Amino acid sequence: MTRASRARRLATGAVYGGGGVGLAGAALVTVLREEARLARRRVEANTAKADPPTGEGVYGSHRGTPLVLAVLGDSSAVGLGVETAGETPGVLVAAALAELAERPVRLVKAARSGARSTDLPAQVQKVLVESPDVAMMMIGANDVTSRTKPAVAVRNLAEAVRTLEAAGTRVVVGTCPDLGTIRPIAQPLRTLARRWSRQLAAAQTIAVVAEGGRTVSLGSVLGPAFATDRTMFSSDEFHPSAAGYAAAAASLLPSIADCLGVWPAAADRGLRSLRRDTVRPVAQAAARAAGRTGTEVQATEVHGEEAGPRGPWARLRRRRPPDIASPAETTPDPVPAT
Repeated sequence: MTRASRARRLATGAVYGGGGVGLAGAALVTVLREEARLARRRVEANTAKADPPTGEGVYGSHRGTPLVLAVLGDSSAVGLGVETAGETPGVLVAAALAELAERPVRLVKAARSGARSTDLPAQVQKVLVESPDVAMMMIGANDVTSRTKPAVAVRNLAEAVRTLEAAGTRVVVGTCPDLGTIRPIAQPLRTLARRWSRQLAAAQTIAVVAEGGRTVSLGSVLGPAFATDRTMFSSDEFHPSAAGYAAAAASLLPSIADCLGVWPAAADRGLRSLRRDTVRPVAQAAARAAGRTGTEVQATEVHGEEAGPRGPWARLRRRRPPDIASPAETTPDPVPAT
């Protein structure tokens, strides 16, 4: 079974990966459970006990009606592991987006540490009252660690994107990160964690694109960097550090700005293009993006057709991550709207 066909099966509610742990012997299952228990204990012992400040407010010195940015998802969207609001991905994106749009940006948050995809519908209802222009989601890690059924996780994510898009909110989803980079997870669980998280990321992409949203692969953005640079982790070695969140924000910002029409075309000039065509059937695009740094996937047409013999078309695009001021350089403070 190819990665594309596996992703397609997951997105349509198939069993996880066609087997995996279920095919392992009883002894291996016992080892995996013990590894998971030890890893969880180590992470929880060092995880920050409280979320950082939300940072909700209005950012940017420009005048005009603020754009509204909603942040949904789990602890990665919250910014768990850092101390100040200015180090969280939502604030970093809001401040940078305000400069690109030359308009103030109002940040609203519904993300919650520990959240899974099943929590997204409630988060969506919370932010809809603010009529957001764009929503940034970061979700999936807790679905993997809790072994949530992929069909359930993908279905709830699709419902959340569908509801937001129907309300006129553009959606950008940072897909499941690569849990194979987590140091407290030992082998062979680490290899399985990488496989599970990438499969879920691909299935998330198919579902999100089908509902009109865009995805950005955070697994491949954070994975290689985290594997070689431990400063990208916070003290619990599970959640990103301030530098890690800045890297994630820089990867998401171009797609968020582009869907609002404020990303400068000149910023993408000179990039090495993906090999051959950047337009593929969505399942192939999803599988490819899951393992490639910061790849954006969105629906597209080919010769006026939304779908071909192998399903809907999708465009893969790599953008150069912008330089986002590090928390050490600036901590944006919310200012009143004018």
